[in-house]
Amino acid sequence: MTETEIMAGAHPIVRLKPKAEARAIRHGFPWVYADELVTDRRTQGLAPGALAVLEDGERRPLGLVTVNVKSKIIARMLDRDPAAMIDQDWFAARIERALAHRSRLYDRPFYRLVHAEADGLPGVVIDRFGDVAVVQPNAAWAEALLRPLVDALVRVTGVATVIKNGSGRARGLEGLTEEVGVIHGPQPAGPVPVPMNGATYMADLIGGQKTGLFFDQRDNHAFAARLAKGAKVLDVFSHVGGFALAALAGGAESALAVDASAAALPLAGQGAAASGFGERFTTRQGDAFEVLEALGAEGARFGLVICDPPAFAPAKPALEAGLRAYERVARLAAPLVGPGGYLVLCSCSHAVDLQAFRNASARGVGRAGRRGQIIHTGFAGPDHPVLPQLAESSYLKALTFRLDG
Repeated sequence: MTETEIMAGAHPIVRLKPKAEARAIRHGFPWVYADELVTDRRTQGLAPGALAVLEDGERRPLGLVTVNVKSKIIARMLDRDPAAMIDQDWFAARIERALAHRSRLYDRPFYRLVHAEADGLPGVVIDRFGDVAVVQPNAAWAEALLRPLVDALVRVTGVATVIKNGSGRARGLEGLTEEVGVIHGPQPAGPVPVPMNGATYMADLIGGQKTGLFFDQRDNHAFAARLAKGAKVLDVFSHVGGFALAALAGGAESALAVDASAAALPLAGQGAAASGFGERFTTRQGDAFEVLEALGAEGARFGLVICDPPAFAPAKPALEAGLRAYERVARLAAPLVGPGGYLVLCSCSHAVDLQAFRNASARGVGRAGRRGQIIHTGFAGPDHPVLPQLAESSYLKALTFRLDG
């Protein structure tokens, strides 16, 4: 369905089943699951991303939604006003509100600008890197209305370049194909330098993971850096330098970054050099579990060890396997921490709640023969707001242990 077709004319009506719980929608829950909606022939005929007025079982309007019958999340709330016009002005109002919040937090334009449902743009992620913005349209409606979204983004922020990152698991669940490229302005000449926590990170906005850099860990990087002064630091699943560069900026004696990606580690090295501490930074490419085992066999010890793996449990079917993987990370990492040192364990899995992650991590530490305290629990930074009604918007957990001798 084209942008013009979506925005034109009166919208069709879709209706909750009589026994579906409309109260959650009225109280701010933004999703309708496939088994909650009446899927008659007309609804089945709606193109992915079509707009519709959602009614409850008593035919009372609840708001304007976008519909995708190919997705388990069959409808997403866009606006509580059923008559809302989803045009460039509508997008601009949402982006202006998001920008006002980030502008209070950061004195430089490097942050997550739009965090999907929590910023009123379901399935849409926008990360800002100075004059460049990377957009992830992870829902069918955003793919269909990408042009007015991008026009509003440029109008509100003044960015010179917009990159579409149409990759990842979420798009597949919406029936969308992968596509990455510049859709507005000139392509960046190379990796973009990103100042953060006293270090400079190099972000590959075209070929890197996700949008090129993970802003969500910024505050957790800063906390770990407070523990790093004078210490040898090991950063596992480091990506482009992650915790390691922040630790060096915080006064670490040295930092070893471990990652499987042959593309990410050179960027980490460039960031270390640009930050002025390249001589204290080393890298080791390889499977994280194998490297952890090898370091243990070598008798290596560090004052601070951080493990920030990818999502081992991106959805509930992977929960048990994911928890076992987190436990294994803790079991292999804990012996590498010197007496009185610190271990930071992270999870970005939506399906793993904080208690389950804490339990798995503690089991791993215990199985390694170590004991300790949890001294800090971190979450995503404030540029990744949480929608209170949507548990999935609170995904990142970072546990800091202080281990005994």
